[in-house]
Amino acid sequence: MEQLYISKNLIDMAKEAEEKLKPYFDYAKDVFEFNAQKVLNAFIKNKVAYQDFVEINGYGFFDAGRDKVERVFADVFGAEDALIRPQIMSGTNAIWLTLSGLLHSGDTMLSISGTPYDPLQYIVGMIGDSKHALTKNGVKYEQIELKNNDFDYETIEKRIKQGGVTLVEIQRSRGYSHREGLTITQIEKVCKLIKVIDEDIIIMVDNCYGEMVEKKEPTEVGADVVAGSLMHNMGGGIATSGGYIIGKQKLIEEIADRFTSPGMGKDLGANYNQHIKFLKGLFFAPKTVYNAVKTAIFSSFMFKKLGYKGISPKYNQIRSDIIQTFDLETQQNLEKFCLGLQKGSPVDSYVTPIPSEFPGYPHDEIMAAGTFTLGSTIELTADAPVVAPYTIFMQGGVIYEYAKLGVLSALSELQK
Repeated sequence: MEQLYISKNLIDMAKEAEEKLKPYFDYAKDVFEFNAQKVLNAFIKNKVAYQDFVEINGYGFFDAGRDKVERVFADVFGAEDALIRPQIMSGTNAIWLTLSGLLHSGDTMLSISGTPYDPLQYIVGMIGDSKHALTKNGVKYEQIELKNNDFDYETIEKRIKQGGVTLVEIQRSRGYSHREGLTITQIEKVCKLIKVIDEDIIIMVDNCYGEMVEKKEPTEVGADVVAGSLMHNMGGGIATSGGYIIGKQKLIEEIADRFTSPGMGKDLGANYNQHIKFLKGLFFAPKTVYNAVKTAIFSSFMFKKLGYKGISPKYNQIRSDIIQTFDLETQQNLEKFCLGLQKGSPVDSYVTPIPSEFPGYPHDEIMAAGTFTLGSTIELTADAPVVAPYTIFMQGGVIYEYAKLGVLSALSELQK
């Protein structure tokens, strides 16, 4: 009979780790409790009621429940408006809608967090040959590299003063790069710098994997619009589809016209009985993210104890997203880790992950994801491009105790 295998020495090591990690777990719990109160206040303020869960189908006109869902999300983010829809299929889809809705021929987009993650390079037109890419439709693209894992404030200031920038894009999390996530403090500093020079520039933040990890969201510190997936942090492991775009009302209206059609905007689009999943997911999100952060802290400590390299963030660092990385040095180790994590998953535990092509990425990818919702990275998952130094990117864990078992299963596989 198949059962979960965990090495005895790792069980002992895990007990020792949890004792030493208590101060870091306590810090993460403080953030969780702060965000939980913020979420609950948004529910109370907007008078969420059972009738808001009623399904509206067809065109979705006059859907009061859908409108209330979007007001609740906007209030949690300290923003004016939101677009929360199941038809937004991923974080990349939300980012595409945002950029294509706000940028037009002759406009300039400036990335100030360096080269964007792979699928966004297709959106911009840096790679691929899509006729829909921004640069193929007259949008100009520029980028400024990060400097010592922070914004290059001097270069940014100089470029903004030259004029002609329509939208500044910030990627909060690391993607498949080896930099760390950008903190709210860093984002606030650069937003103030930009807005002092030109208050009309749109500041857009790719917020994927960073939601609820800190006590504020980018829209509370100067960003005009943020975008992300509900199958990441904000869905709380409950939402089975959907994405969000949140920010200033005028910008959300423009993006909504791109999402549906001009003249229809936010009025069109039924949520097909997703209201309860979106609201319940948001309600669970602060605790779910707390569990994911605890899992990352625990994993970081364990890998350090076992002598692995490329550990980022370190277990005692302040975190700005839920992603944890380790260098596994060989493809064999990469495959072993993913196999062990898959074996410790509640769904498809018998499946063997293998490297293969993956839409939107230039390299073969390997992924462990025994999730209830396909592609839900807030559940415990790990993925990696199959290239040296064979860095694994791990995230999620809706329940820490289960996620810990999954991590220990992966480590046990590596020790075989």
